[in-house]
Amino acid sequence: MFIRSERLFLRPGWPEDWAELHALIDDESIVCNLLREPWPYRPSDAQAFAASPQGIRHPSFLVTLPGAHGARLVGCVGLAQEEGESVLGYWVARQHWGRGFATEAVRALLTLAPTLGHKRIVARHFVDNIASARVLAKTGFRPTGEIRLGRSAARREAALTVIHALELQNSDGPQDDGIAAMRTLRAA
Repeated sequence: MFIRSERLFLRPGWPEDWAELHALIDDESIVCNLLREPWPYRPSDAQAFAASPQGIRHPSFLVTLPGAHGARLVGCVGLAQEEGESVLGYWVARQHWGRGFATEAVRALLTLAPTLGHKRIVARHFVDNIASARVLAKTGFRPTGEIRLGRSAARREAALTVIHALELQNSDGPQDDGIAAMRTLRAA
């Protein structure tokens, strides 16, 4: 699957992406805000991620920025299954912070979510990650009032996370009979 947004192109990872992926995510300031990534983030971790199969209902995408000299990797966005819920995850490389790429990538993924059968998506961020809280608010997520202890391999100890949820409108399918999703969805 591929998704095109205004500035970004979201695509599956390919084995040859591992070096660029590793160069961007091997940053403690990124991994300390992620719940599932190891720290230190080794080349073998990037190789495994880039070669992993794409999930049908819970896909992960590399977020790329197309340009005159090819597409540069800027981050990652995806859905995962955790404890019976569909959970959103994303990150953007430090040199691309503050440019709206996380918000745009999350919005693009959310256009596809109803087509994949999702009715509700959950996300969480560490209490001290204000930027992620803003991304979730801008993309329609609302705090549920639940706070959980979260562990990141890059943090010295567990920290509080705020849980957010998004109820997808018209959860029986896309509101426009699938037209918008079909414009962005391309079968691999």
